[in-house]
Amino acid sequence: MFKKILIANRGEIACRVIRSAQEMGIKTVAVYSEADDGAVHMRMADEAVHIGPAAAAESYLIIDKIIDACKQTGAEAVHPGYGFLSENQAFADALDEAGIAFIGPGQKAIASMGDKIASKKLALGAGVSTVPGNLDLIEDAEHAVKISGEIGYPVMIKASAGGGGKGMRVANDDDEAREGFQSAKNEAISSFGDDRIFIEKFVVDPRHIEIQVLADKHGNCIYLGERECSIQRRHQKVIEEAPSPFLDEELRKAMGEQAVALAREVDYHSAGTVEFIVGADRSFYFLEMNTRLQVEHPVTELITGVDLVEQMIRIAYGEKLELQQADVTLTGWAVESRLYAEDPYRGFLPSIGRLRRYTIPKGENVRVDTGVTEGSEITMFYDPMIAKLVTYGDTREDAIEEMGRALDAYEVKGIAHNVNFLNAVCNHPRFKSGNLTTGFIAEEYPDGFTGVELESDIYEKLAALAVLVQLRHSARSKKKVAERIGDSWIVSEGKEKSLAVHVEDIKGGIDAEINGAIIAVRSKWKPGKRFVKAEINGRKMIAQLELFRGIVQLTHAGAILKFAVQRPAVAELAKLMPIKVAPDMSKYLLCPMPGMIVSVQVEEGEEIKAGQTLAVVEAMKMENILKAENDGVVSKVNAGAGDTLAVDDIILEFE
Repeated sequence: MFKKILIANRGEIACRVIRSAQEMGIKTVAVYSEADDGAVHMRMADEAVHIGPAAAAESYLIIDKIIDACKQTGAEAVHPGYGFLSENQAFADALDEAGIAFIGPGQKAIASMGDKIASKKLALGAGVSTVPGNLDLIEDAEHAVKISGEIGYPVMIKASAGGGGKGMRVANDDDEAREGFQSAKNEAISSFGDDRIFIEKFVVDPRHIEIQVLADKHGNCIYLGERECSIQRRHQKVIEEAPSPFLDEELRKAMGEQAVALAREVDYHSAGTVEFIVGADRSFYFLEMNTRLQVEHPVTELITGVDLVEQMIRIAYGEKLELQQADVTLTGWAVESRLYAEDPYRGFLPSIGRLRRYTIPKGENVRVDTGVTEGSEITMFYDPMIAKLVTYGDTREDAIEEMGRALDAYEVKGIAHNVNFLNAVCNHPRFKSGNLTTGFIAEEYPDGFTGVELESDIYEKLAALAVLVQLRHSARSKKKVAERIGDSWIVSEGKEKSLAVHVEDIKGGIDAEINGAIIAVRSKWKPGKRFVKAEINGRKMIAQLELFRGIVQLTHAGAILKFAVQRPAVAELAKLMPIKVAPDMSKYLLCPMPGMIVSVQVEEGEEIKAGQTLAVVEAMKMENILKAENDGVVSKVNAGAGDTLAVDDIILEFE
């Protein structure tokens, strides 16, 4: 077995690979950029080598620097993780030439499957069902319009070297085809150094289901079930699960056998994933093959008991697979949520900053793959994913319920994040029913994410919990609890929403009467704790807590509730207080995130129309198109291409 391997990656995936290597008794080498100096992955490894500036194009993507690090440390093999150089044929070739093992597939598989156009042609030849489209390269925006018209809208404009949702755009008309072509091309250059674009038919309302394959160098190849990856935003996966609630054994077998056939066609060896889109009629079409470890691989590990990283290392060393297809069994259910540094309340814009607080949930059926810790810096240079939260259960319902509890207990402070959004999706009736498509988020949150409206019984339970918190907090302030219990209170959010609550002191908690019903709250919570764990009417609940300016803020199931707990007389007076009105910023185009201006597409004095593209901002390797909300005239341009801006910096001013 290898004695030392280098992980050519960063963040959670580098940490994940290091853990398996350590369990196998293999020493590890981390590489890090200036931005990652002191990062968790470099501290976990036995050795760490600095490889350059913060920008990935000057560090993690420089092949020679990775090979030099191997030679410097004596690493015998390289695990590339995902992203960066993981599917780069030139990297695999360079390692081979240097006598360093690549923990991944052979050159034939990388070359044929890494090119989306070549892979589709090969899949066709292998008898794999594929999506209709044009597999010739697109020359320019007008060529994109022509081909899109021939295929028929809607179409998917895709980077040939793409992956991870980057370099992909859906176009519904000629204008979107032109705009999508240029954005996909720009992202492809930025992320992959390859701007080749092709176009295929966009299948409406599909599911995205992928098959995990595992193959050795001795001709053995198996599939380890499927993963449901339909919950996506902008073609980036958000929540995955295994198995899929849609597949039966017959369809699983058909898709698995096609995936294995494709892997054999390219002499595949290592872990790999064949992605399909699946129609409501159970028809399925080959999408692409990822010749690397997938982000969402933990859900497969939990239901099969197979450590995919360990298997990749053993296969690269030349060992035979001990598993045969008949040995693969799927037990229980696993769900994975991707935690991103982004603000769902502001259109999912990327967020950067220092993690002031970072508390991960724990439990027998909870797994957290992360590459950060409290105090870590989230920068604009890399992908915004900061962790993967994975939960397991005997059934899908159990796994989802466990996920809800774990998200309630996941504390992230200092940056904007999507924990509440993930919780909202997991608690959504449609998600729980398993009625999923890749359009789920767009359909259920057409105006973006603005928060969660809880069912009345849950809301009332949390209101009662807020009363308990307020009473115990007051007790610590040396106020007389006896005067505050056994009396009436008003629990309100603003001036429009309030509940009358009558409270009785009970050992271990309170009994709160709301709308004629008794809510029994029992909790060991004490002032100073940031989480409130309670049993409410016999049900265990957890909420994150913040106290400020007389407000008890509870975060639960994706909802942020800011309760004022007041005596009735005080509550009546509070209604008379004026409401602060936010300033009118409609005459400005503000930068919605820290990032770099790619282009400003209007000039001073130009008349603009609602929906018109005004500027493009790049952040965390993704382009964000800023459009006009209203008709108007540009009075001043404050920024140009290449400028780096902070949140709310003014890009344009309007008359």
